[in-house]
Amino acid sequence: MTADAPPPLPVTWRPRRARIIAYGMAAVMVVGSVVLALVLPEQFKLPDRIGMIAFGCAVAAVLHLLGRLRVEADERGVTVVNALRTHRYEWAEVLDVNLVEGDPWPKLDLADGYSVGAMGIQGTEKARSRKAVSELRALIRARGEAPDHD
Repeated sequence: MTADAPPPLPVTWRPRRARIIAYGMAAVMVVGSVVLALVLPEQFKLPDRIGMIAFGCAVAAVLHLLGRLRVEADERGVTVVNALRTHRYEWAEVLDVNLVEGDPWPKLDLADGYSVGAMGIQGTEKARSRKAVSELRALIRARGEAPDHD
């Protein structure tokens, strides 16, 4: 596939390393808190043990927020799932996508003058992020009202 050819829809971009780390650490936290609750000395009662497990689950929930990052494109537009918010944009609302060297993730330039970070494409995954930005840019050109860059 060339850089100018958009990928077939629907397409989802997700960071690989961030998901592995987030969900791996979440599993460690839940299993570790359960094991710790089981091996605590007798002076720790049931509420203490439940609290220990609840804490591990709370940390896992926060890690899930980082593991769920993604950018999805379909026939209607682009969905950006960041840690705390999900944004849905129609193709006409998205003008361009830019990933500046050294930035943690690309930014979508929107028709209303704002921009939003697309955390689902991680700048640290060099080749994967360049390919994802290239594909997303091709989709924006093909489906949106973005000007062509020469």
